[in-house]
Amino acid sequence: MLIQNKKITLIITILTVIFISTISFTNHVQPRYKNLKILPQDISHDGLDSVMDGFKAALGVKCNFCHAPSKTQPGRMDMASDDNPHKNIARNMMRMTMEMNDKYIATIPHADTVKLQSISCATCHRGQTTPTLSK
Repeated sequence: MLIQNKKITLIITILTVIFISTISFTNHVQPRYKNLKILPQDISHDGLDSVMDGFKAALGVKCNFCHAPSKTQPGRMDMASDDNPHKNIARNMMRMTMEMNDKYIATIPHADTVKLQSISCATCHRGQTTPTLSK
């Protein structure tokens, strides 16, 4: 009986360790970001940083141009908050550029043989917060 209890205890301990390890591993493999409405939910940390760096360069801004300050942590930003109206403007602009690239640029005849640039924030913004018009 004692040997059987030890086996059961060992099996339960092993299963518990496996369960905890699985939970810990899956939580660290892919960060979960809150309130992503355009970007994919499973975007990597590096992928998200790359997109945000592109926005900063295209508009000549810093993170606080679109992200609101934290209400609970002074000096920090609340990346998930929608309190800053520029964030929703950015989302609408992302939808617009995606649609233009999918609907128009991708359908240009011979697009597969001609090196075409896709439309991006920098196409119009050129390092400015307000899009510049060609003269």
